[in-house]
Amino acid sequence: MTIDILKDKKVRVIVNTDAKNEVDDQFAIVHALLSPSFRVAGIIPAHFGAEKSAHSMEDSRQEVDLLLNMLHMKDAVRVENGAAHALSDETTPVDSAGARLIIEEAMKDDPAPLYIAFLGPLTDMASALLMRPEIAKRNICVIWIGGRDWPSGGWEYNLKNDVHAANVVFRSQVELWQVPRNVYRMMPVSLTELLVRVAPCGELGNYLAQNVIRFNNQPQVGPTEYRCLGDSPAIGLILFDDCGQWKWQPAPEFDDQMRYIHNGQYRPIRVYENIDSRFILEDFYAKLRLFTAQ
Repeated sequence: MTIDILKDKKVRVIVNTDAKNEVDDQFAIVHALLSPSFRVAGIIPAHFGAEKSAHSMEDSRQEVDLLLNMLHMKDAVRVENGAAHALSDETTPVDSAGARLIIEEAMKDDPAPLYIAFLGPLTDMASALLMRPEIAKRNICVIWIGGRDWPSGGWEYNLKNDVHAANVVFRSQVELWQVPRNVYRMMPVSLTELLVRVAPCGELGNYLAQNVIRFNNQPQVGPTEYRCLGDSPAIGLILFDDCGQWKWQPAPEFDDQMRYIHNGQYRPIRVYENIDSRFILEDFYAKLRLFTAQ
């Protein structure tokens, strides 16, 4: 059983993902690919710094390819590699096939809005803006999972992996929705829930659930019986943009300690203050079950 969505009701979506960093990107990627109202224009594997791997972007690419194989979508979805590393400064882009995909889609004469979900650093969006600044005025919306709690800010993993890129994007004119850490942490699932709702859903579901269990069993990881699927709000907000309360806030800048600098110089951005985890998780579970039943 599938839902037939009219062509002119669909939105274009690009998912930029540091897929091998942890285990939550995988759920967001699968959710996007199983959503019938999405026309997925591409997936961009992203780097996640050099602390965990010297070739983190390539690791993300391998994980994306693995998921596409399990979804039987290997030849149906465009994948273009993003930057292998962060920006060196706030004026020099890192040219990549992923950044060029963003530019290509942004410049298309297509009435469907383009949503670009960033589940890791903003390197490829910043590079695209530096290469073609005019895309900021196109019909696109950037959704970023990242940044510390408002209004103070501070260390946060996705931000840490490219502060320069965050400054480029936050200072630009592109429409931006930010899901900061205190909000994306509102997506906890228990391992028991995953075993009951996800693991029985074929090879893909079993991989998703067992991958979380393996990750949680690492010595350096904390409490073992839950995981926050912190990247999934990016998909939920494309499905339903009021899937959480938000406020318009003048875009800040970031200092070298990753704190917000509220100087009021830049355009307003949408900052989410909470998220409806029930809507997002139940929609994911239902779509995964329907996919498995096909």
